[in-house]
Amino acid sequence: MMIVELIDQDDFRNRLLEIGVPVPAGSGPEQAARIAVEVLATRGLPHLAETVNGLMERADVMHPEVRAAIESHLLPALAS
Repeated sequence: MMIVELIDQDDFRNRLLEIGVPVPAGSGPEQAARIAVEVLATRGLPHLAETVNGLMERADVMHPEVRAAIESHLLPALAS
C-alpha cells in the first residue's frame, strides 16, 4: 500500500514563509493566500509564481482547502 502525504496548510504556510510572506502561525490557507496577495501588491514576490506553479503540479495530493485558497486568491492575483 502506498501512503501519500497531502500538501496541508502547514506545508502551504512553510512554502510561503520560504519566499518571504510573513504568515502568522496558525493561519489557515485562505488567510495565508490573502496575505501573500497583499505582499505581492505592495512589494512584489518574485518567487510566488514559481511556488504556486510547483504546488499546482501536485494538486492531486493537495488538501482541498489549500487548493481552493490558491485557486481563489493566488492564481487570479498572478494573472493580473
